[in-house]
Amino acid sequence: MTKKDDLISALEHRQPPGSVPIWELEFHAWNQLSNGHLIIGEEFVKLSVKEQETALYINAELILSVCEKLHFAALTLPNTYWEIGAGVPAYYWLPEMALYQLAQVLTELKPEEVMLVANCSGLLGMPFGQDYIPFSYKLFDAPAEVDQMAQEKLSEGLRLARRFRDCGVEIGLSTTDLADNHGTYMNPSQLERFVWPYLSMWAQHLQELAMYSILHSDGNLNACLDVIADSGINAWQAIDPTAGMDIFAVKEKIGKKVCLCGNLDCALLVSSSPEEVYSASMLLLEGCKENGGFVFGASNAVQQEVPAENYLAMIHAWEDYGKY
Repeated sequence: MTKKDDLISALEHRQPPGSVPIWELEFHAWNQLSNGHLIIGEEFVKLSVKEQETALYINAELILSVCEKLHFAALTLPNTYWEIGAGVPAYYWLPEMALYQLAQVLTELKPEEVMLVANCSGLLGMPFGQDYIPFSYKLFDAPAEVDQMAQEKLSEGLRLARRFRDCGVEIGLSTTDLADNHGTYMNPSQLERFVWPYLSMWAQHLQELAMYSILHSDGNLNACLDVIADSGINAWQAIDPTAGMDIFAVKEKIGKKVCLCGNLDCALLVSSSPEEVYSASMLLLEGCKENGGFVFGASNAVQQEVPAENYLAMIHAWEDYGKY
């Protein structure tokens, strides 16, 4: 049995034959855990076409070497350009066409047991920055416009899913924050109109494309557990510990219907000792692995600031406690 077999079993809410699979929503610590340098973002864009082609192979070889070292069952491709602040681009991005090319290169070079994950978000979530206030008014003042936005977002997500599927991607990801630490951004009636139907349609279409579906959302979603579990998605990533989400309680309630991915606290990975990371990882694995339906990883993106020794402590805990 392979890591892919373990991951598929978990995504299908079954106990894997071998070990708890490992997958990260986004992994940014490639350089710290290798002897190389990932060429992405503005650095990649500034290269010539020929240099970009070479860089994609350099990136693929680096990524796959780290995946082997860390026992990843799947890896998430970079996102397209987005900003973490006004004029400040995120770290892990590539232009859209380069993403398809990287997926093709990875499909060519990777072992069969490693699955590819790509962001093909298909539903509206909580807006950020300058869009927050205008969109909040629009929810009440122009709901028909929001209906149209939701339909367009779904169509765009499915377009991306089809393109990625044709490049060898087997898992679609929708990174859609629906809540903050206090609860959902939209009220229940707005969620029923603008979010939940589209989540189900997105998951259904990915199934028809022979792809698995994962929803990522931060925030406190305790009020929405049943609707998430019944939406048709294969998995939900985050189960945000900083928002008071208890993954053990969530697994007890909906773990037979949806695979849970996460949720080692990212703050712990950044600022605690390897011993503390190991202990927390052990407790998470021991508390969530029973009966399957669980993928081990951090609660959000593994940032560049995570010390290599801390992430390796997490992996060492998996080596000791992750097997069935």
